[in-house]
Amino acid sequence: MTYCIAVSLKDGLVLTSDSRTNAGIDNVSIYGKMHPFCTASDRKIVLLSAGNLATTQAVIDQLKRDMKEETEVNLDTVNYLSEAAAYLGRISVEKQRRHVDAGQNSFNPSATFILAGQIGQEPHGAYLIYPEGNCITTSRQTPYLQIGENKYGKPVLDRFLKIDTALHEAGRCCLISMDSTMRSNASVGAPVELLIYHRDTLTLDEYYCFQEDNEYLSKIRKMWHEKLKEAFATLPQFSKEDSRPLPGCI
Repeated sequence: MTYCIAVSLKDGLVLTSDSRTNAGIDNVSIYGKMHPFCTASDRKIVLLSAGNLATTQAVIDQLKRDMKEETEVNLDTVNYLSEAAAYLGRISVEKQRRHVDAGQNSFNPSATFILAGQIGQEPHGAYLIYPEGNCITTSRQTPYLQIGENKYGKPVLDRFLKIDTALHEAGRCCLISMDSTMRSNASVGAPVELLIYHRDTLTLDEYYCFQEDNEYLSKIRKMWHEKLKEAFATLPQFSKEDSRPLPGCI
């Protein structure tokens, strides 16, 4: 299992991912889920991945090979992020189908991706590509996408992220979302990667990698826990005087 977040805001992008793969309690490994591509100078594209590791690696290898061989459609020739997402979806479906056609019925080759970045003067953005090859993007009302183990970290994103949230504030929010997920699910774990992309810069020069014992990660984890306990303690109490007998019981 894994957990990745992509936030598309007015001022740029915030991408966050864990690094744990889990094929059973006795087979836990570390693989980065954030994949930057060495594209042409007029674009920057980063992939986040979740799901079957073999499929993920096959898809990434194909994307790199297509650029190297200068095929008609590749990450250097597409004009829009939506076009790149559709192209990625086709490759993903093709790689998954190979396992199905080979008769590996008990093997689940599905993988989910988030493609994010900016191409030329087009707006920056992020697209979630499903195993079936179709995709969705963000909106002003929901400026983030998640893949993997998303349920534990979703509430904090819903509460704090808005389209005009500052990039570093969104970065802290994503780290709290990741920590909430790691606390509730052992299959998600450090190192945690964080990338902040500033709109129209076409550079990936603000990247962080937080190990499990990282001082900053430990500090915000402790502070978040303490502040939540303080907030809980100050919530108004409900009164027994407002109660009534359970209907149907005498």
